[in-house]
Amino acid sequence: MAEAADPETEYVDHPLLSPQFIERRRYQVELADTAKRGHTLVCLPTGLGKTTVSLLVTAHRLHNDGGKALFLAPTKPLVQQHADFYREALNVPDDEIVVFTGDVSPDDRAAVWDDARIVIATPQVVENDLVGNRVSLRDVTHLTFDECHRGTGDYAYVYIAERYHADAASPLVTGMSASPGGDEEEIRVVCENLGLDQVEVMTEDDSDVADYTHDTDVQWERIDLPDEIIEIRDALNDVISDRLEKLKSLGVSSTTQPSVSQTDLNKMRAELQRMMDAGKSDAYKGMSTHAEVMKLRRAVELVETQSVEALRRYFERQRNAAQSSGASKASQRLVAEPKVREAMRKAEAFDDLHPKFRQTRVLLAQTLGIGGGERVIVFTESRDTAEALTEFLSQSFDTRRFVGQGDKEGSDGMTQTQQQETLDAFRAGEFEVLVSTSVAEEGLDVPEVDLVLFFEPVPTAIRSIQRKGRTGRQDEGEVVVLMANDTRDEAYFWISRRKEQQMEDELRKLKGVADEVSADLDGDGQAGLDDFDGDADGAAEAGTDAADDDTGASADTAAGAGSETQPGLADFSADVDDDGPDDDGDSDGDSSGDGDAADAEAEDAESDDSSEDSVVATAGDVDGTEIVIDQRELESTIARDLSTRDGVTTRLETLAVGDYVLSDRVAVERKSVADFLDTLVGGDRSMFEQVGDLSRAYARPVVVVEGDDLYGERNVHPNAVRGALSALAIDFDASVLRTEDQADTADLLEVIAKREQETNDREVSAHGEKAAKTLPEQQEYVVSAIADIGPVTARALLEHFGTVEAVMTAREDDLLEVSGVGEVTAERIRDVVGSDYPE
Repeated sequence: MAEAADPETEYVDHPLLSPQFIERRRYQVELADTAKRGHTLVCLPTGLGKTTVSLLVTAHRLHNDGGKALFLAPTKPLVQQHADFYREALNVPDDEIVVFTGDVSPDDRAAVWDDARIVIATPQVVENDLVGNRVSLRDVTHLTFDECHRGTGDYAYVYIAERYHADAASPLVTGMSASPGGDEEEIRVVCENLGLDQVEVMTEDDSDVADYTHDTDVQWERIDLPDEIIEIRDALNDVISDRLEKLKSLGVSSTTQPSVSQTDLNKMRAELQRMMDAGKSDAYKGMSTHAEVMKLRRAVELVETQSVEALRRYFERQRNAAQSSGASKASQRLVAEPKVREAMRKAEAFDDLHPKFRQTRVLLAQTLGIGGGERVIVFTESRDTAEALTEFLSQSFDTRRFVGQGDKEGSDGMTQTQQQETLDAFRAGEFEVLVSTSVAEEGLDVPEVDLVLFFEPVPTAIRSIQRKGRTGRQDEGEVVVLMANDTRDEAYFWISRRKEQQMEDELRKLKGVADEVSADLDGDGQAGLDDFDGDADGAAEAGTDAADDDTGASADTAAGAGSETQPGLADFSADVDDDGPDDDGDSDGDSSGDGDAADAEAEDAESDDSSEDSVVATAGDVDGTEIVIDQRELESTIARDLSTRDGVTTRLETLAVGDYVLSDRVAVERKSVADFLDTLVGGDRSMFEQVGDLSRAYARPVVVVEGDDLYGERNVHPNAVRGALSALAIDFDASVLRTEDQADTADLLEVIAKREQETNDREVSAHGEKAAKTLPEQQEYVVSAIADIGPVTARALLEHFGTVEAVMTAREDDLLEVSGVGEVTAERIRDVVGSDYPE
């Protein structure tokens, strides 16, 4: 429920906005005015209402151009937060503002998409729906990328932006971030990936913004480690030095110092990979040693900067991993190393807490007790530490934890409902202290707090800036960072300080050259603005007619816009010289995912939770070539690549066999070279079982082996590789084709699909339509079904005994006379054929 409007405050007036809800701030109005006229990156400090800027643009577009708006945020809690704000702020029926996350089934999403006016979603779900041809972006007239600095590499934002600019009739993109990148080049990459060609930057130095910001006092609390922790740390560092000595003997390391930088470790791994590619057998042992170093460094970091309890839990997970089937040599050697075992014993015997725990309690007492504060957030990198801190602080304060949704060994995650209930209770003042991993650090609308405490420095400028944004919004705030002396904390401190200063400098520099950057980007992004930009005289935007043709909106809705100096925002700006006080109704739109580096809580990698189901959208009449893709193939870039090609329609299903279906007789099983060789090295027969299932369902099964150096990537004899290839071709009647990479695979799939469907006039069947088996094939099938023996052995048995009946009635001794039949197989056949059927 919104608070009563302040009679002295001016509010934005617009037909689609709730009356007296959005306070009119000049900087927001100006940013929205720019953003509604072009694809714009909006850079605004945390807590100053980037979501409001996007909301104003959405209201303008829906009112003037019709269609629908799509708002993307990286995590489920953020999606729900934004949906709540939009439903409160917009004069739009709640049921027309819908939420798309993996919790909503694909069928349900497809059903509500057409009738929705605003869709607020996680990007992975929209990506899945686009690849699966469940939704269309044609009528989307405004697309918002929240925390747009994520728009790099293979992140879903990049694919969605490409599809949007290609498919939408009248596209408009707004990207939002408080921290868009570490330097100007990174920002340009984000802009080009998302098709942004305008950059608008406001910093706390701007007078309009400064009225709504307050100083944040950052204090650094140095802490000395007790001797017991130092002894555990030094024992682990001795093992790191020993392992680095081994890597040095291989020529990939120039140091044995345990303080070696992560950059140098990454270079070592790259060099080992090059050695593996060159077929040097020592490289495999070196890669395993490198993995040990990484595990040991994590252990050192935990005991130095987190807690001994976090180290104990980490050791326990390593022990469990070493005892599991298929355990890595690195894990096994790690727990067997005498000095590591000694460190484990010392950790188990340590009955005190890390000194950071007590210092945290002291600082909270000063803030909540002596200082009369009401709320505090404590951030930590480790979920183990978060849980230990919550238990410890609960002895003195009303404390709750806030972690991601993924369950981990010995730790349950929080559901979206639990996260929302926890935040609501914190806002309502039902408890004092929120202990959070990085799930809450970037963009969740966490309430104003009196203190933000970093349990450790954050070595990333973006995350540090976002965390500090949780305080200092309404009043002067305080940030305290705990730093253990002579540990990695100090290194992270200097890295963080340097990167934050660099970020601030780059934003100021970017602000100074924003016009120049925009000019460079114009025309270089994913789409031009020729059909959208307004003219210099402020006439109504071009492209409205095109939008009206598709959405039914009348050009008359923009009547009078041509007389405005800033077209289209006349409804937003009555008098931009007077700013009212801060408005609690303004929900901060800055958001990012659960980027917890230590926990790897993969909120930002949300997959479609309903992908386990076989329920999919019906293909219907398809123009051009259709390719059915298994849901699990979304991990590669092939599905996205195919979905962007002219004349190709992709459809997602959870396929019973194969990875791609290209017709009623052709299905494809894709294997990378590494996966293919794993089958030979590890004794895993799953590939042959998969191809066997494929050959039984489709008349023309195809196996694609993707990648280079099939005979040299692993220490596998070439004849073993040739034997596997020949088995696939001869025993399973599968065509084995080679491709260089995923792009080459996509090209091959398209060619085969077009040849099957366009040239041969065949339809697509996700369930196969293999021609009836010949009599020999049926006989082989019956015999091969006995105890899961293979087709080669089935043929040998039939050739020896002559009939299926003779095979079934043969004695065990007679079975042993057949080539390829050993005692185990013979005994299994007799058990299956001769055993009584259980009642």
